[in-house]
Amino acid sequence: MNNEIYDTVIIGSGPAGLTAAIYNIRSALKTIVIAGNQPGGQLTITTGVDNFPGFPNGIGGVKLMMDMQSQVKNLGGEIRQGLVSKVHKVDKVFKVELNDGNILETKAVIVATGAGARWLGLPKEKELIGHGISGCATCDGMFFKDKIVAVIGGGDVACEDADFLTKFATKVYMVVRRDVLRAQVPQQKLVVDNPKIEFVWNSEVIGINPPRSPFDKGEDKLFAIKVKNNITQEEKTLELDGMFVAIGRIPATDFVKGLVELKEAGQIIVGKNPEYLSMASVPGIFAAGDCVDDVYRQGIIAAGDGAKAGLDAERWIREQE
Repeated sequence: MNNEIYDTVIIGSGPAGLTAAIYNIRSALKTIVIAGNQPGGQLTITTGVDNFPGFPNGIGGVKLMMDMQSQVKNLGGEIRQGLVSKVHKVDKVFKVELNDGNILETKAVIVATGAGARWLGLPKEKELIGHGISGCATCDGMFFKDKIVAVIGGGDVACEDADFLTKFATKVYMVVRRDVLRAQVPQQKLVVDNPKIEFVWNSEVIGINPPRSPFDKGEDKLFAIKVKNNITQEEKTLELDGMFVAIGRIPATDFVKGLVELKEAGQIIVGKNPEYLSMASVPGIFAAGDCVDDVYRQGIIAAGDGAKAGLDAERWIREQE
């Protein structure tokens, strides 16, 4: 049990959480960041970042997040490794329970736990993230100029990703489990008549980098996927340079289920209080980044959300006092 009372406990160490921390620390709030199981968030598995302002030559995702962490620490902030298992309120104080048994007490909580791509769960998939496999077309698409890529999925995001990738790739396969797209009509129109896109209907990916010979020891980058037709059971290999998985995202919000209002897909609902647009349904709990946003999925937007949450939390704390 930790008897210190923090002004804010920030859960998550991606761009949203660290930006919120920077604002809170500069406002002289006693602040701690709980880093989670992927310190730095999704940007740490991005090949490179060329769309974050201030870096004319781009910057590596890991470097960007390490610099943000250093900025928090240089301002006097505390970052602790660990996972949060539960948050509950007792009187006017929130109790944040960590997996190691420690409990932090705080006046306000900022949830910035992000969301992860829903992966296929195939062998070699995780090892090749950043080496031909990605969950973010807008992050990594430009690295596939004049290459052949595949988008896995048939929903809105898959269609938007496929359309975006045609700006760079020479060919884009869309591997769709059914014989129709699940996307809304405007998103479907982006892809159905695009000459660069070839649909692989009624199919799913069953293998990554299938062996090319009995002596093939595998490679450290993607070169092909094996797909299976769900109707005919026919299997075929698609040779390509990149695979973008777009079958959904999973917000990391399980630990606040039953505490705050969530969307059906799990994102935290904010914005109902016009005075604190980043506040969740429980006063004193704020949320920012991809655990709220199910549309943009961009680091710069998450950082902006974090700034808003930091400012809202600081103002709310002062008004309670």
